[in-house]
Amino acid sequence: MSKQYSLSDIATLLGGQVVGDGFTSIARVSSLANAQPGDISFINDAKYQKALISSRASAVVLREQDTSLTTLPKIIVDNPYAYFAKVSTLLNSPATVHSGVAPSAVVDATAIIPATCCIGPMVVIGENVVLGEHVVIGAGCVIENDVLIARNTRLEPHVTIKHHCEIGQNCHIFSGAVIGSDGFGYAEEAGVWLKIPQVGRVIIHDNVDIGANTTIDRGALDNTIIEDGVKLDNLIQIGHNCIIGAHTVIAGCTGIAGSAKIGKHCKIGGAAMILGHLEIADHITISPGSMITRSLALADTYTALMPFQTHKAWLNTAAKIRHLDTLVDKIKQLEKDIALLKSSK
Repeated sequence: MSKQYSLSDIATLLGGQVVGDGFTSIARVSSLANAQPGDISFINDAKYQKALISSRASAVVLREQDTSLTTLPKIIVDNPYAYFAKVSTLLNSPATVHSGVAPSAVVDATAIIPATCCIGPMVVIGENVVLGEHVVIGAGCVIENDVLIARNTRLEPHVTIKHHCEIGQNCHIFSGAVIGSDGFGYAEEAGVWLKIPQVGRVIIHDNVDIGANTTIDRGALDNTIIEDGVKLDNLIQIGHNCIIGAHTVIAGCTGIAGSAKIGKHCKIGGAAMILGHLEIADHITISPGSMITRSLALADTYTALMPFQTHKAWLNTAAKIRHLDTLVDKIKQLEKDIALLKSSK
């Protein structure tokens, strides 16, 4: 069950200005459309005024310029979306975790496991692993040898951390993630592919979230590095030797090829593809589904999309694209002919 707070209590803990009945009791967060009495919702844009009018929420979080849109009790803040995230965290505390090692866990005698850690059932922890205080390792996780995991980091069930990797503090890694698997490195000789040993590591800094079934490959020689505050969605592939700059967010199904360097505070949309050895500057936004084929040095929003069409229309478009060079040559010739006609007059 969620905790209950008065509107005034929430503002005291999180900031913001209360307008209306500060004793309004709040137990849950909800969308405007599905809110019930006891719920708090938020509005970040006046275009949702219709949904706000019909909402059954007990209170709402909004900006000062939107105060007149409702008579409901409210908390006024500069960034309702971020504030709503804080309210949701306040009302939905993580489940209580009990320290100790489950009887079915297999922990090597050389591993250092503080008494404050929680090691779930069927966990395997290898040689020379060092865990910080209050680390939580969910059921079925595998932590290979020589791994370091700093304090307050949580691994959900069935996460794999390969050998020699390092995880910072306050990280959250979700089920199915694999950290430190071999990068895709092969050399061709006489028509045969020879595997290149991947001897680097994965270094994950503090306050990083890694979504379910996301994979981060270890470096071939140097390390793959995920810097502070990075947030990775589900089903992301990060290749060997990549560097992801601090506080960058990457949406699901994105693929980043080896040795790409992504700047700080970037936003990468879902299913984007970034080729290897490219450099993406700080504060760049990449639209969903974009294929990035060259380095980006200027902070801006970049999009590389072809609007969808019916299959028949796309075949027609594709046929025209194949003849673009011929069309360009014809246009240049026509421009020359027009210039000659003008000069003859």
